[in-house]
Amino acid sequence: MMLEGEGKPAEALASFKQAWDAAANDTEKFTAAHYIARHQPTIADKLMWDETALNLALNIATDEIKSIYPSLYLNVAKCYEDLEDHPKAHDNYLMALNFAPFLPADGYGDMIKAGINNGINRVKAD
Repeated sequence: MMLEGEGKPAEALASFKQAWDAAANDTEKFTAAHYIARHQPTIADKLMWDETALNLALNIATDEIKSIYPSLYLNVAKCYEDLEDHPKAHDNYLMALNFAPFLPADGYGDMIKAGINNGINRVKAD
């Protein structure tokens, strides 16, 4: 994360890939995949890593992880939207909305909810 903050995306990606390779469980793999997704050169590559992160998160059996689902589904939905697959985007935005009650009641939660609602409004006309 420090490398990202220092404006060194290539080095950050290398570190996240190293974390992926060293990950010992779904939590560690999910975390690495989530950050790897942020540094992908194409939407299709980002989608692949976002879906990997989401699927790994869905395997983690803790209540705390549910607050992360809306953001993960939002990321997947936005990729599908950018790829102009609006039906899949809509489905994922709705999944994000289903988990929105687990978001914290703060600025972050409000930002994710706004992203979900804006996404639904952009793709629902299709």
